[in-house]
Parts: sequence; C-alpha cells; structure tokens
Amino acid sequence: MSVLAGVLPFAGATQGAEPQVPVLWDAKERLPKPDLSALPRLRFLTTTDFPPFNFLDGSGRLSGFHIDLARAICAELDVVEKCQVQALPWNELEDALQKGEGEAIIAGIAATPQSREKYAFSRSYMQFPARFIMPKAKALAEPILDKLRSKRVGVVAGSAHEKMLRDYFNTVQVVTFDKPEELYADLKAGKIDAAFGDGMRFAFWLGGSDAAGCCRFAGGPYLAPEYLGSGMAIATRAGDPALAAAFDYALQEISIKGTFAEFYLRYFPVSFF
Repeated sequence: MSVLAGVLPFAGATQGAEPQVPVLWDAKERLPKPDLSALPRLRFLTTTDFPPFNFLDGSGRLSGFHIDLARAICAELDVVEKCQVQALPWNELEDALQKGEGEAIIAGIAATPQSREKYAFSRSYMQFPARFIMPKAKALAEPILDKLRSKRVGVVAGSAHEKMLRDYFNTVQVVTFDKPEELYADLKAGKIDAAFGDGMRFAFWLGGSDAAGCCRFAGGPYLAPEYLGSGMAIATRAGDPALAAAFDYALQEISIKGTFAEFYLRYFPVSFF
C-alpha cells in the first residue's frame, strides 16, 4: 500500500476493472456565466489529422470529438451564430491564433510551463491515465499492488510509463519493449502477465482486430500529472484569460448535463477510464 499511496492522490477514486466515463469537474463548484454578447466571432482552430479528435469523415466534412465539443461550447455560451471551426496544419495553428485568425485552439495542445508563456488555457477537459491490460481470464481488480508482485509487466522502453511503473509498482518484473506492437504480441502470446501504458492507446488496441478480444483493462485508472502531464485544454492568446475562463464555464456545464459523456462514449467506445 505504501507504493499505491503515491498514485492515489492523482487518481481520485481509483476504479475497478470496469472502465468509467471520466468526470473532471466538480458539480458543486459554481462558475459565473460569462457575457460574450460583444464578441464578434468565436472561431476554433484545429487540425484534420488527429482521429478521433479531429478528422475528415467519408464525405470530407470536418468531424470528431473536438468538433462536437467546440459546437457544444458555443451553445452553452449562447454564441452559436458566431461560432466557427477552421482546420489548419498543426504547424500553422500558433501563428493563426496570434494573427487573430481565430480565437482559440482546440487541438490537444498541452498546458506546460513553456506553453503557458504563449497561451492562456482553460482547465483540462481530457486526461490520459496510465492503465494495466491483462488477458481477460487473468485480469485483476483493485487493490492490485500485492497481486502484481513478481508478475512480468511489459512497458515501452524509455517512456514516462516505464518510469511510473518502476517508481510506483516496484515489486513487478519490468520487461521493456522498443515498440508497442512487440509489447502487444508478447501479451497475447502469454510471455508477459500484463502491459502498462497509455490508456487511450490501449483502448484503441483492445477495440481493434489485432487484439482479437484477448485482453481487458485491469485496475486503475492512474492519473499522475508529474509523469503524464495535465491533459488537453483549450488554448487562447495569453492576453485573453477571460475567454479561457468562459470555456471553463461551458466545459463544466457540458460535463454536468451529460453532454461530455455522450461525446466520450461516441468517440471512445472502449473507455480508457
């Protein structure tokens, strides 16, 4: 338990093996509704090459989790008629925002000390927990620490997840892999007892044909910002913190009303929480 104590403060209430829809907002907190009636336009800038967050669908229409989220934000802020979403190459987003070609970037920019020098950020609307996956017949439930003792656990070499695994689950036998594909192959073949890594990437693999229904999440999720970052936030110009605060209001309302959960389950049918 002394090892898990280092994880739990960042994980909130640690879940069992069944994934959950993430809840990142306190429904008891009351954020003031902003008045954006004087705002002439609210244009979100994004990209087209980060599915399922932003992509072009079969008819060439801009789609994805971020697109639905941006439109829902506009609805909560009563600016639907002023709302626009424009896709640009990733390396053009920053210049476009600074030139006033958009009011916000919704494309997965991480809020770091370095990026906060350029942008004002909303609170995080999506975080990416570390997870264990195991063969279905052997998947463990919390409390998991003692049950993992001496188990062979695979992880991608040199990743933040490797460091987190060694620091917080130091009773396991760590087996490193150069590529995720090699990790998955050994898990399916029974050469390792579990894999540890990014929950979202694991979810895509579990839901795909390559996994062939072999495995499932076990324990967790584990949120540790000092290893994994603070997740996704909406970026505005550094001199526009009021707009970032307006997004906080909208994001909280979207969470409380269940709209966020609807979007999450639509685009992530295998939940990574």
